[in-house]
Parts: sequence; C-alpha cells; structure tokens
Amino acid sequence: MIRNFEWAKLKEPRVAMRAAIGALLAMNLAAAVVAFKPFGGSADDLRKTQSQLQDELAAAQARLAISKRLVSKVQVAGRAGDEFLQKYVVERRVSSSAIFDELSRMAGASGVVLGPTTNTYQEIMGSDTLQMLTLNIAVVGPYAGLTRFVNLVDKSPRFLIVESMQTAAPQQNGQPLAVQFKLKTFVQGAGGDSDL
Repeated sequence: MIRNFEWAKLKEPRVAMRAAIGALLAMNLAAAVVAFKPFGGSADDLRKTQSQLQDELAAAQARLAISKRLVSKVQVAGRAGDEFLQKYVVERRVSSSAIFDELSRMAGASGVVLGPTTNTYQEIMGSDTLQMLTLNIAVVGPYAGLTRFVNLVDKSPRFLIVESMQTAAPQQNGQPLAVQFKLKTFVQGAGGDSDL
C-alpha cells in the first residue's frame, strides 16, 4: 500500500510540476556553470588572461614613456623659447631707446649718419605678448660705410630684419649716399604707437 501511495503522489499535477521545475532549475544551474565558469576557468584560460593583461600593461607603459618624453620636450622647448625671447626681443617700454641706441652704435661704428627715424607697432595675430616694430630710418654716408652698416644690422643681437632699402640718386664726386631703410623687429609687451 505504501508503494501505491508514493506512486499516487507523483501522479498529482502539483507534485509533477514541482519535480519538473526542480529538474529544469538543476539543468539551468549546470548550463550557467558551463557558460560563465565562475570557478576561475582552466589553467589555459588563466594563462591567456595573464598574457593578455601583461600585453596591455606593456602597451600602457610604452604610452606612458612616450608621454613623459613629450612632456620633457615641451618643457625644454618652453625654456628655450623663453631664453630666446629674453636674449633677442626687447621689452616694449624700453624698445625705443634700446633700438635707437643700437642703431646709433652701429652708425658710429660704420661711419654713417642717422637721419630721421619713425616707428610703428603692430599686433601679431595669435600672440598676446609680442608686437612687430617697423622702423623707417634714413642713413647717409659713403658706400663702404653703408655696406658696413647693413652688415652690422644683419648681425645685430636685437633680431633686426632689413625689409627694404631705397637709395636716392647717387651723388657725383664721392658725395655720400642717402638710403632709406625699413627695418622690422619684435618687442614684448603692449602699448600705443609712438615715434623714436
């Protein structure tokens, strides 16, 4: 009779459904274990993962080294740029006297005479601190002196650029020549236009 009773319980729909649901739950758990490998996977899987992570680490370290070199180069370039500006570019507040003193020294060394001088400041697009100074200067003297003056301007530590030279009609009998120079240079700082 007990056997008939157990068999009769299994024939009931509720018990049969519970058994089927339990079997399906067990199969789902087995499939999840196979699919997700929650226990760490095989030794080969772990070696592959370790190798992949080491490759990623090496690539990240290489990118870091490149970035450090770039930062170092940018810092060196910044210092070199600051040194260049400090050495060759004059401050705006002293530019008129510094440039005029330099031109006077060159004129004296080359044996020419400076005539009237005017200057104009222009903003340089893209720079907050630099301006272009354009100088128009008349120089009178013998040919050899003018050649020497041009040579001194070319070698000036003030970074003077000869944009143009216009010579008046040459004088007869060794008379001095008059040349109109247009020079350019750079200055640091801001301010209005003025004349030398």
